Amino acid sequence: MPLIIIIAGIVLLFFLISVYKISAFLSLLITSFAVGLLNSMEPLTILQSITAGLGSTMGSLALIIVFGAMLGKLLEESGAAYQITNKLVDLFGLGKIQIAIMITGFLVGLPMIYNAGFLVLIPLIYALASSTKLPLIYVGLPLCAALSVTHGFLPPHPAPTSIAFIFHADPNLTLLYGTIVAIPSIIIAGPLLSRFYMNWKLMPPKELFVARDFTEAELPSLGASLITALSPIFLMLSGSILQMTLPVESSNIKILKFFSDPTIALFFAVFIGVYLLGIRKKRKMSDLMKTLSDSSSSVAMILLIIASGGAFKQVLVDSGTAEYIKEIASGFNVSPLVLTWLVASLIRFAIGSATVSCITAAGLTLPLIEGSGVSRELMVIATGAGSLMLSHFNDTGFWMFKEYFNATIKQTFAVWTVMETLIGITGLIGVLILSYLI
Repeated sequence: MPLIIIIAGIVLLFFLISVYKISAFLSLLITSFAVGLLNSMEPLTILQSITAGLGSTMGSLALIIVFGAMLGKLLEESGAAYQITNKLVDLFGLGKIQIAIMITGFLVGLPMIYNAGFLVLIPLIYALASSTKLPLIYVGLPLCAALSVTHGFLPPHPAPTSIAFIFHADPNLTLLYGTIVAIPSIIIAGPLLSRFYMNWKLMPPKELFVARDFTEAELPSLGASLITALSPIFLMLSGSILQMTLPVESSNIKILKFFSDPTIALFFAVFIGVYLLGIRKKRKMSDLMKTLSDSSSSVAMILLIIASGGAFKQVLVDSGTAEYIKEIASGFNVSPLVLTWLVASLIRFAIGSATVSCITAAGLTLPLIEGSGVSRELMVIATGAGSLMLSHFNDTGFWMFKEYFNATIKQTFAVWTVMETLIGITGLIGVLILSYLI
């Protein structure tokens, strides 16, 4: 019976989001309450579970997501993202332009959510395709792959960070392992896949996007741009590596954990960005604070969606559904890594949102970790990989690709859906290989 209730809940979520066009936030709350009632929970108990799930999820993630949005906006408005891209293209040259684009997408994608990174860099893709006479898909697909992988696999992005907290995984180790898995995923789904579409004559749509032209004087230096973009990643990765090498009883461990915490790392990065990309460029403090304020409001709905996903997870736990899933799964000789990937893939196909798919799948498969010996960090990456699978009409990324690359529906399925599915499959393979090595 609990399994049927779960299926009914996912179907309800699909109809609320896809058919009735109700926001993911409200849909998740409605579904949470419906699943609780079907599991014979008292209405007041359901409300308490939802409140507890909302509070615990929001408390652990709010600052990370807000600081990440602030950093992304600073990189966008200052022209730092453009500076990094231009210098990389100059460094690698035309023959290795895809490598430059992949690196750019990876660096910009680390602090910025997919939609923001895509909208910031797509004008550059148009300009590069036009000036080099290379096919738009050849130039643009490595960017899409890099942004998608960072969005799905790596903290401090909302989805992988949130499920890292659900699985009680170390965000820094997750970032380290995720980066290892991300590299082959980007190469396969970007440069290698793009070679199948070299003869496609897609052209940028007219007047769909107005790019801002930065003068040389307006652009920050390359050093300032790289320091701002990479400072949180440097803090998180260095903290993770040093924690693995230093003895547990070392007095420096607590200091390292503090400075490499995602919240602190992003907090410092924002202030670094305010100084290097703002104050040093003679921007008024009032303008900088408005930028930070606007960026915070832009992620309000993301926060609510993630929090409501946490509420759904809490209802599943409090109703006993999660424990029931654990008992069923124990009868199958399937790795929890494969199972969480599969669950996330199915939910992604049903409702479209990678973030919702991640959080829902994590809540369903959380009980499987205990006693399994599986790395919690790899569970995060496997879930993230599954959440990128089988993108279609119900995914905003699908429509963004179609419109900005001026593609038909058939072409979008042939490129975008295949790219996302390749990332998901490659991610799972990478996770399984790492699971044998760790």
